[in-house]
Amino acid sequence: MSGRDLFCQPRRTRRGTALTLVFASVLVTGAATGSLPGTERGPAPGPSRTPATAARPDDVRAAAARAVAEGASPLEAAERAVSRSGDRWDAVYSPGEYEEFEEALDGAYTGVGLSARRERAGRIEVTEVAAGSPAADAGIRAGDRLRSIDGRPVDGRPVTEVVSLLRGDATDAPAGTPVRLGLERGTRAWSLTLRRARLSTDSVTVRTIPDGDTLIEIGAFTKGSGETVRDAVRRAPRDNGIILDLRGNPGGLVTEAVTTASAFLDGGLVATYDVDGEQRALHAEPGGDTARPLVTLVDGGTMSAAELLTGALQDRGRAVVVGSRTFGKGSVQMPSRLPDGSVAELTVGHYRTPSGRGVDGRGITPDLEADQDALRHAETVLEGLGD
Repeated sequence: MSGRDLFCQPRRTRRGTALTLVFASVLVTGAATGSLPGTERGPAPGPSRTPATAARPDDVRAAAARAVAEGASPLEAAERAVSRSGDRWDAVYSPGEYEEFEEALDGAYTGVGLSARRERAGRIEVTEVAAGSPAADAGIRAGDRLRSIDGRPVDGRPVTEVVSLLRGDATDAPAGTPVRLGLERGTRAWSLTLRRARLSTDSVTVRTIPDGDTLIEIGAFTKGSGETVRDAVRRAPRDNGIILDLRGNPGGLVTEAVTTASAFLDGGLVATYDVDGEQRALHAEPGGDTARPLVTLVDGGTMSAAELLTGALQDRGRAVVVGSRTFGKGSVQMPSRLPDGSVAELTVGHYRTPSGRGVDGRGITPDLEADQDALRHAETVLEGLGD
């Protein structure tokens, strides 16, 4: 498992029942308006599967309003109401936390610019250093071993916890706050202190692989990522195929996932979903490249909007899906603003693929299972599609 200090849990995990990832919401609009621009009503995919105990926006707002009248904390009241739902994806954010959430969807974050992964022995290895970041300025390189953060050993810790320590989540650490890292490179061990900074990231990486095909890696569906993919498809050599790598993609803005689908489809259905039992649909724009060979790479870290995209390309017969079963996060969250400016994100429904498959709790099964050397398998499949 790997992670970057952009992608992590909220600054305070408000409920112990689940880890809520920053980009795990399927239908985040970037503002707590309760509306979903760019969608339209569509055929019913089946009955709503929203849990009977799900927290309702009106109930949570009422609990928060009662707290205000009683001089209590509306945020804490909303958290109590949400915790009773039993839904692992329901969450409440303070105004500052939700602002950070929105900034992350814009591709901005506070951190030091490290990506890391946990090796089988439990060691944490730096996999990438963002150019111009505090980590890059300090001379940290990919392949360095991260041993400690502020004196806490990190060996054996989950990557999400390491990321949280780098960002200073426990103390709501802003840009400019220090973080001390213990590092190792070969036989050299050293410590240094960095200051966190406001950074930006490109969630889409495009490169040409040795056989001339194009590899498009999407780390998350942040604002503008869909158009970046469409531009990459237009620029790719006409006679070559494309591998769309969604491994480890925790989701993001569904509108960006639909725009990405539009790069490969000539209009048509991408997904259906329900909001409190009302059925709606998402459609691709016409004019996408429907002829170029396409393989989609997925794994257990492929979630939410990334699963929506994968299901659309698979059901529409547009891509061969290679990898391992996806996470299975197919519920729809809608933001609701509370009296004190905090935001409750509550499950209101579930989405389905164009063929009517439910994803929540099931995930998407690849056409070709490949845990090891998945990229090599994808290249082999792509070569066969081009014959």
